[in-house]
Amino acid sequence: MRDHVVAVDIGTGSARAGVFTSRGALLGKGEHPIIMNRPRENHAEHNSENIWAAVCTAVRAAVAASGVNASVIGAIGFDATCSLVVRDTDGKPLTVSTGGEDRFDTIVWLDHRALAEADFCTATKHQVLEHSGHFMSPEMEMPKLMWLKKNLPQSWARAGYFFDLADFMTWKATGSLARSRCTLTAKWNYLAHRKPGWQTDFLNVIGLGDLRERGSLPEETAPVGESVGTLTAEAAEALGLDRECHVGAGMIDAYAGALGTLAGHAGDLNALEHQLALIAGTSSCIVSFSRERKRSTGMWGPYYEAVFPDTWLVEAGQSATGALLDYIVGMHAAGGEPTAALHDRIVKRIAELRAVEGDAFAERIHVLPDFHGNRSPFADPHAVGVVSGLTLDASFDGLCRLYWRTSVGVALGIRHILEKMHDYGYVPDTLHVAGGHVKNAVLMELYSDITGCKVVVPKMNEAVLLGTAIAASVSCGLYDSLAAAGAAMYPGGHERLPDKRKKALYDRDYRRFLAMYRHRAELDSME
Repeated sequence: MRDHVVAVDIGTGSARAGVFTSRGALLGKGEHPIIMNRPRENHAEHNSENIWAAVCTAVRAAVAASGVNASVIGAIGFDATCSLVVRDTDGKPLTVSTGGEDRFDTIVWLDHRALAEADFCTATKHQVLEHSGHFMSPEMEMPKLMWLKKNLPQSWARAGYFFDLADFMTWKATGSLARSRCTLTAKWNYLAHRKPGWQTDFLNVIGLGDLRERGSLPEETAPVGESVGTLTAEAAEALGLDRECHVGAGMIDAYAGALGTLAGHAGDLNALEHQLALIAGTSSCIVSFSRERKRSTGMWGPYYEAVFPDTWLVEAGQSATGALLDYIVGMHAAGGEPTAALHDRIVKRIAELRAVEGDAFAERIHVLPDFHGNRSPFADPHAVGVVSGLTLDASFDGLCRLYWRTSVGVALGIRHILEKMHDYGYVPDTLHVAGGHVKNAVLMELYSDITGCKVVVPKMNEAVLLGTAIAASVSCGLYDSLAAAGAAMYPGGHERLPDKRKKALYDRDYRRFLAMYRHRAELDSME
């Protein structure tokens, strides 16, 4: 009986795979690194063949670790970052790099080369922007495609296929050109609630009137939980699976994480609207669901059926959170390579210093965490970070003080987003946190105490893989809906309530946080 599924998560630096039972138990995991090319500032590129090879290695390792046979695996699902894969008319890699190497055929999600193109899209004020917070981000696919057509016309002329990375994986696995509703709605300005979903007038305005033909992009999309086919012989051999294995429609990684963290509430839309998924790692993504379309200036969405049927999704986030803490550790005189061990050492020393100094610890240091732009609520990719209160202290304790206050700034940014969401009619009061930040005691304390929200951490901190497994289980018929699969596979979570004694302290920090935004704007406006 095919009562197991494989979930694959393709992140910024690695591909991970897990084998799950139909009850959500994770039996085995595998992981393999992927390479990134950084030829110049704001440029980041992957090699999609390297990614596919990493996925195959990870899947084989996960299956071996699980101890199950390929004959019991009913489906494989893929989630991935919003990265753009470009292939020629023969399906071979086609360069997106100024260096001209065809192997670098993928523009990574965090690549900001298309800032000018994103600004151009925003300036059109087209109605599609009502579903991207009225702003276009350089992390979306349209600006990247505009950049490609303008700056690498030879690649554009040779192009035959454009894929979001998750859709590339399902194509590689099945040969199907189906595209996921999740990816196209969230990252390609496809309006799933409209017929047709592609807005031809918008494509013409931004100079991409030939996009669909050039990229082999279909009119219809595959909802999350639908099978797009079974494995080809070549893919089955490479993955160590068999040809009876279904392949589920791809997902954006943050949305897979939202499904994995909120799956226990999927059957109750009233309860679901009060839950918020915070998928926090290199960057942080906040995902909320609603039955009705709501305004979302400065956030991504609302997107119709990006995950659940008949439901709207809105996403907010911070472009650099874990990456920002890594940067602080790496740039400080007392820091170094930002390893997990060094982060742990800093977190432990912060606890010791706070035990001695109390609330006065590092109280004069203030940080605006926009070091890689502000994704939400300002939707300003040009925004920069600000630090106030530095001294000549270059000691390890000095690093701990700056790390602590940077973490405070990150959590204050989450509070800022939540307050804007409440202004627009969203009602979340519980944060379900998943990702690397769960391992950081400083951040987990601050997320609760600064936002005033109950924080829930799933008992199994593999929410992204779990969400992808839930969708895969529906695609092969183990369950008839995402809600049913979620109810069966969600493991429950551990709760943390905010410390109300800290409210006045962090209210003051929040007022200072907003004041820093005003002062930054004042400095930027001076002539």
